[in-house]
Amino acid sequence: MTDLIRPQPGILDIALYEGGKANIAGVANVVKLSSNENPFGPSDKAKEAFGRSVHQIHRYPSTDHASLRQAIGETHGLDANRVICGVGSDEIIHFLCQAYAGPKDEVVFTEHGFLMYRISAMAAGATPVEVAERERVTDVDAILKACNRRTKLVFIANPNNPTGTMISAAEVERLAAGLPPQAILVLDGAYAEFVEGYDGGAALVDRRQNVVMTRTFSKIYGLGGLRVGWGYGPRAIIDVLNRIRGPFNLSNTQQEVAEAAVRDQDYVTRCRAENAKMRHWLALALAELGVPSDTSMANFILARFASAAEAEACDTFLQTQGLIVRRVSSYKLPHGLRITIGDEAACRRVAHAIGQFKGMK
Repeated sequence: MTDLIRPQPGILDIALYEGGKANIAGVANVVKLSSNENPFGPSDKAKEAFGRSVHQIHRYPSTDHASLRQAIGETHGLDANRVICGVGSDEIIHFLCQAYAGPKDEVVFTEHGFLMYRISAMAAGATPVEVAERERVTDVDAILKACNRRTKLVFIANPNNPTGTMISAAEVERLAAGLPPQAILVLDGAYAEFVEGYDGGAALVDRRQNVVMTRTFSKIYGLGGLRVGWGYGPRAIIDVLNRIRGPFNLSNTQQEVAEAAVRDQDYVTRCRAENAKMRHWLALALAELGVPSDTSMANFILARFASAAEAEACDTFLQTQGLIVRRVSSYKLPHGLRITIGDEAACRRVAHAIGQFKGMK
């Protein structure tokens, strides 16, 4: 009888998502640089809000996230009624696929794009369509060529993960304007805060009816362990997404800490500046060792090696030194290692270790 209990077609074809490694057996004093986390953690104001929240954990949370949405709206100059909050931006991505894509529909994304685009598309029964990038940069013409009457969603991360590269606002607008009329462009802005003066595509969302922006509190805000994200889009699309959102998808703690975090923009500014400084330093240090990387606009660099074997050997050596970075062969970049920008001590430690590795050859 159990042979008759089967999941929906395509579910078993989904490859499990693997997060960045967090520990090394037998190695102490490990520095984790595999998940693009803020090395400084959350702001003091966010920590204080977390402490206060324990007094409300016996209460059901707000179902409409009104206070958090208002804080997001005020901070970014957005219409709070067009903001939706979720369990990380991953949940917003999942909502979009669940609501707008299904069997016989197609979901388009780039070859080195976030793995959840494929997973969420397949979970909805839709067909994932992978489009080539141009030297690890989103290729608008290639995306437009891949679109047709079956295309329902197009995902791009800008800046992209794991490449760190970014396309201009003009290119993003050209993409939005060129999509077929039934398709939605989703701008994944997980790393938007690391780009000075960048709105993540919010202005484009306001100008068009076919663009949605997603953002997260997991990166620059240092709240990866709390799982809070949000989206912004046309009122009609946000209304659809709210119809499938669980009424209590965010706890009181998640909402209160995220609100405190988004209102503390001075902390965001400091983290952005420190990240930019150490990102520049690490990229130059590795380049001098013969390890190039594209100009990154995020909180990591994609270090490129001569071969997959060299990248794997370097990663293995780094682990012996207590340094965890991210292999990205699952992103079709087997010759690369994605290295999160840590604090100054961590960056210097990585550069020194890679220098040792290169000297051993």
